[in-house]
Amino acid sequence: MLKTLGAQIKEFKKDSILTPVFMILEVLFETLIPLLMASIIDDGVKKSDMGHICLVGGVMVAMAAMGLFTGILGGKYGARASAGFARNIRKAMYDNIQTFSFSNIDKFSTSGLVTRLTTDVTNLQNAYQMILRMCMRAPASLICAMVMAFYVNAKVAGVYVVAVFFLGIVLFFLIRRTMKYFNQVFRKYDKLNESVQENVSAIRVVKAYAREEYEKEKFSHASANIYKMFVKAENLIILNNPIMQFTVYSCILLISWLGANMIVSSSMTTGNLTSLLAYCMNILMSLMMLSMIFVMVTLSIASAERVTEVLNEKPDITNPENPVMEVENGSVVFDHVSFRYHKEASDFVLKDINLTIHSGETIGIIGGTGSAKSSLVNLISRLYDADQGSVLVGGRDVRTYDLEALRNEVAVVLQKNVLFSGTILENLRWGDQTASREECIRVCQLACADEFIQKMPKGYDTYIEQGGTNVSGGQKQRICIARALLKKPKILILDDSTSAVDTATDAKIRKAFMEEIPGTTKFIIAQRVSSVAECNRIIVMEDGQVNGFGTPEELLQNNEIYREVYESQMGGSGDFDEPGKED
Repeated sequence: MLKTLGAQIKEFKKDSILTPVFMILEVLFETLIPLLMASIIDDGVKKSDMGHICLVGGVMVAMAAMGLFTGILGGKYGARASAGFARNIRKAMYDNIQTFSFSNIDKFSTSGLVTRLTTDVTNLQNAYQMILRMCMRAPASLICAMVMAFYVNAKVAGVYVVAVFFLGIVLFFLIRRTMKYFNQVFRKYDKLNESVQENVSAIRVVKAYAREEYEKEKFSHASANIYKMFVKAENLIILNNPIMQFTVYSCILLISWLGANMIVSSSMTTGNLTSLLAYCMNILMSLMMLSMIFVMVTLSIASAERVTEVLNEKPDITNPENPVMEVENGSVVFDHVSFRYHKEASDFVLKDINLTIHSGETIGIIGGTGSAKSSLVNLISRLYDADQGSVLVGGRDVRTYDLEALRNEVAVVLQKNVLFSGTILENLRWGDQTASREECIRVCQLACADEFIQKMPKGYDTYIEQGGTNVSGGQKQRICIARALLKKPKILILDDSTSAVDTATDAKIRKAFMEEIPGTTKFIIAQRVSSVAECNRIIVMEDGQVNGFGTPEELLQNNEIYREVYESQMGGSGDFDEPGKED
């Protein structure tokens, strides 16, 4: 963990070194002041020597000024080092997340990754600054004050040793008890972020169903869980303060009593007692700082473990050593393919799939909800890897291709269409960054999106809000289809991506596909038989297996499932999952 996080210091090593150096210098200057004060009392005040008082007083002022200056520099470099450290961690995490496959994302959850990138990194930033400044200052101050105290009077200074030993034991037991609570707190943070993310992204649905009170109650419950965990941790941590105060005052009383007796017996001067009391406060203030550091570090250890987990996560899907950089054509072969989302799952989602699709074919895929239609096409662009068997694209196993080269030739319009904040043109150019305005308009015409875009206030320069909230579901689908077409792919996958458009528009889009991109292999997942009726062949999926594969005419004759769906939709609602009406 330390090695992983330490690698993120990078260009801020100089700042990370200078910070503790200046903090130690600040401590050294401050440590000399009580000794000078003792000299003023014993050699200046008692002897009425104003020259000595002014000289030593001037040196004290200089020491204080130097201590202030080095403290400011320590704060400056500490802030730069900690902020840079946090920046590098966030970038490293974000870069690594971009390499994750879907299975890696599923492992952490979106809300969990957001918490790690925000709350956890902020905790590490604060802890790192605390370590560079206070974690160097407090021990240095403790050691210097202890050395000077023993130099002044070893017998009285022995009180400090007992105090430090006692507080060290107390802190050790408090750390052990509070760590388990802090580990639980951040898992609760994930749940809280998940609640907020779901509510904000689906706010229209929440309001449509008048579920505001339910969502508020759900959020309050998640927030209350965090509150309870923090209270349990704080109830242990606050024990540190009374124990610390008890130790401080006990030390002052013991030193005052011992020192007074020694002054009476002439074995100690008043100045020495004054300096010992000053060193007593230095030592005990250092212990107070250490207790604050312990709280921050305890909190950050849990964050450090979560951040390190993301940084060390290896993507399940990676490039081979010598990847193939070009996809020859759009042919697809499933050779005894079986797949499951979780390796420990006992049942496969896809079971022994054998299919051969020729380049340029239009393949329809139908099946009931949960029949693994989307899972099947996800293997083509290697969003997931098959557990058994192999998927071939262009005559080669997808695992032999460079990931970027493969995915650039496979355009996917998923069930959950996503648009990003920016103009319509900027969203379209996700398909091709160098596409001209005319090319963008052309693909929008093919996807039947141009007609509504032209009616918008700024046309193709209309700004799309985050998540595409200012366009309808059908409009969003058509923009996403146009974006996919702009890639000029060898394989186009439409995963139920025309479900929100009317049948007439659906027919126009399919006709445009047939005429404009005849060489592209097209997979059309649909619930409506009419959406796949003109396909070259249709795959009928049932419970993760291929129940039928052939032309619409062949399936109508030979496949019972397809025939029943066809007959029900011709006289019913047109929804695959809804049974037809009997005549």
